[in-house]
Amino acid sequence: MTMRQTLDVIDLLDGPDASGAAVADYLRRAGVADVTVTTVAGEHGGSTDFVRARLRGADRAAPVLGIVGCLGGVGARPERTGLVSDADGAIAAIAAAAKLAAMAGRGDRVPGDVIVTTHICPRAPVRPHDPVPFMGSPVSMEVANRHLVDPAMGALLSIDTSRGNRLLNRRGVAISPTVCQGYILRVSEDLLDILEWTSGELPLVLPITMQDITPYGNGVYHFNSILQPSVATEAPVVGVAITAQAAVPGAASGASQPAEIELAARFAVEVAKAYGIGRARFHDPAELQRMQALYGPMTRLQGSG
Repeated sequence: MTMRQTLDVIDLLDGPDASGAAVADYLRRAGVADVTVTTVAGEHGGSTDFVRARLRGADRAAPVLGIVGCLGGVGARPERTGLVSDADGAIAAIAAAAKLAAMAGRGDRVPGDVIVTTHICPRAPVRPHDPVPFMGSPVSMEVANRHLVDPAMGALLSIDTSRGNRLLNRRGVAISPTVCQGYILRVSEDLLDILEWTSGELPLVLPITMQDITPYGNGVYHFNSILQPSVATEAPVVGVAITAQAAVPGAASGASQPAEIELAARFAVEVAKAYGIGRARFHDPAELQRMQALYGPMTRLQGSG
């Protein structure tokens, strides 16, 4: 279970002094040796702290899994007081890193390296969005991706609060179809299995559209930022969405549900256990190559157009 880590991280981030440095200190105490923090200022004011943690696996030849905590900010001060719903992706990613470190300390090292990235901003802006307001960020998504997406990641889980919609109206955790090089591919059967086993329920699948896998800032509607890492990598990306029955604004405080955040973190840990030994395939490379041979490359969707 990752509940202890989840609650610890919620407490760590629930304050105006939340920072990348505090997260790095927490992860180092948890046993993560390789942690870096980069503070990036926004063009129009404000800043955010990008955190990157690399956890070494048992087999250096095994593929590297990326776990990305996507969000605009963990707080919306001064407009909102306290931790906001948008923080959940960061909480889950950090909790997963701490759990993996605890496992390694006890001798249960996962097969391959895991790189965990996210960013911490307790004073992020709120921006209009339909059907509920979203959290913005001091930095653009293009800048964020430079720090969140590492070329070493062979596949990425992108964890994001996904409650501000009317498309998936159940509390829990859902996964998206795999997105790779501009193609929306079939939902991974391996990841559906892991989600079933960790949740104890039938798996939820997040519906996505072509708009969602294009870069922010191109003037088209996006469900949210959950698949924005896919525009910055050739590796397959799967969104891990923390969902709700009602449409909940990302800027709402008091809206985080520890049980769902813990499930997202635990799912990521279980994927990390299976990915390095080939039991968590995100996609079939041969099928992607067949699609590309038949219909051509779709990488133009990863660009600004």
